[in-house]
Amino acid sequence: MKKKKNTGLKKFDSKSFTVSELEMELKREEYRSRYFKVLSSTIYALIIVASIAALVATLVMPVLQISGSSMTPTFHEGEIVFSVKTRNLKQGDIIAFYHGNKILVKRIIAGAGSFVNITIDGDVYVNGILLEEDYVKDKMLGDTNITYPYQVPDGEWFVLGDKRETSIDSRNSEIGCISQEDIVGKIIFRVWPFKRFGKINK
Repeated sequence: MKKKKNTGLKKFDSKSFTVSELEMELKREEYRSRYFKVLSSTIYALIIVASIAALVATLVMPVLQISGSSMTPTFHEGEIVFSVKTRNLKQGDIIAFYHGNKILVKRIIAGAGSFVNITIDGDVYVNGILLEEDYVKDKMLGDTNITYPYQVPDGEWFVLGDKRETSIDSRNSEIGCISQEDIVGKIIFRVWPFKRFGKINK
């Protein structure tokens, strides 16, 4: 006599379930279905938000990390800041700009057509007017190889680092003046460290 093969499957017997148990099972299935729909919708929404945030951070408000000490005491190495892309720049604004494959941060001192003069003691004059630079701790002429008074070329900005003794900037032809096309953005806000969190004051 042949034995029946055990397929591992049980015949469904509707009599083995009560009506209430069937209703509970249906509710569980409906809940699972709703849960996965909500989960997939949430993941999709998060992906869209993250993509938009990345696009904004790249094109509108680039996030930058300060490297080096040329802007101390205004900025310290490792701090994280927000910048905003704008063509509305003026004297005193702090900008980030491309130089080769690096992004540098400096302060705008003068615009196109202005005459800049820096004395041996580090006093900065723009069009004959002495700048009040309370953001500079130690004034000095620094690393310079240009002839003063220096006229800023058309469409460019003359920039200096706040730490004049170490900053390489528009005083040296290695950096020179900065064209509008090379500017990443104007730095407006510091987000890290939290103890220095806030709007950038000149």
